[in-house]
Amino acid sequence: MAEEPVLLTDTREGVHWITLNRPEKRNALSGELVESLKTALAAADRHEEARVIAVRGAGKDFCSGADLSALRRILEASVLENLDDVDALAELFLLIRRLRKPVVAVVHGRALAGGCGLATACDLVLAVEGAQFGYPEVKIGFVPAMVMAILRRNVSEKRAYELVATGRLIAAAEAERIGLINQVFPRDQFDTASTEYVAALARQSASAVQLCKRLLYHQDGMGFETAVRAGANLNVVARMTDDTRAGVASFLASRS
Repeated sequence: MAEEPVLLTDTREGVHWITLNRPEKRNALSGELVESLKTALAAADRHEEARVIAVRGAGKDFCSGADLSALRRILEASVLENLDDVDALAELFLLIRRLRKPVVAVVHGRALAGGCGLATACDLVLAVEGAQFGYPEVKIGFVPAMVMAILRRNVSEKRAYELVATGRLIAAAEAERIGLINQVFPRDQFDTASTEYVAALARQSASAVQLCKRLLYHQDGMGFETAVRAGANLNVVARMTDDTRAGVASFLASRS
């Protein structure tokens, strides 16, 4: 009997769905899954019919973090082996930020450790009420180091430190309140509401959505004046797109 693929993909209504498919392992991040996810994300960014990329998990949880076999290897791995291991996950987080298209995490169950990092590395995060988020690495003497840059950009400094230093899990409602995620939907409406959310995003101007993402992240580390100038330069680019010209013409026609 053939093994189940670690990822499932499907494109509909302009949304390319990527499903983490290790439900028996709570979609833990094995080396194979991380590499497959990087490949799938890069392919989705090139997919002509896809305007939005959505990532979700099969089974009870979104993603439980590192695979247990990977944790066992840490105990015996050399420095170089550990570097290779962490680089793979770091490259995944960086890739999501570099993609042209928006990536949306659709979270149910738990998103823990690297799984929480994966969710919050996405451009937008949707969750079902009752979902849980957290970085429990400190409880085993470990540090959620790679997700720190992502976390620090999503919540306040004190909230970020509290989450990583205590390792406590927070419910979706609190995650939304502190700015870690974007939307929480009732359990009985989650599938329909989250699907409509990403489909609505896919109906927006593709060029405008992509340019918004590019500028937002490009401004990291810029001073105020430099950031304003970068915005002005991108505004010129946006004015030259077909979407802007068609949109402005339609707006003006409706007012005449």
